Amino acid sequence: EFIRSYYFNKMEVIRFSSSVGKYVGFTELGVKNAEAWNKDASYMSAMRAQKETYCVNHVQNKYAAVLTKS
Repeated sequence: EFIRSYYFNKMEVIRFSSSVGKYVGFTELGVKNAEAWNKDASYMSAMRAQKETYCVNHVQNKYAAVLTKS
């Protein structure tokens, strides 16, 4: 799962989760930003592709490294 969170004053304002597939806001400003960002189709497709870029391509390497140490 790919998660990108934004914080302000140690409080989570907005989060993108690949399992949900969209931004979710936790404050008034976060909700407004989430609505705007979720409407941008090209930006959302780029965020959904982040899971492939960061997670899927590296999980096999990390998993193999853990198995050799156990």
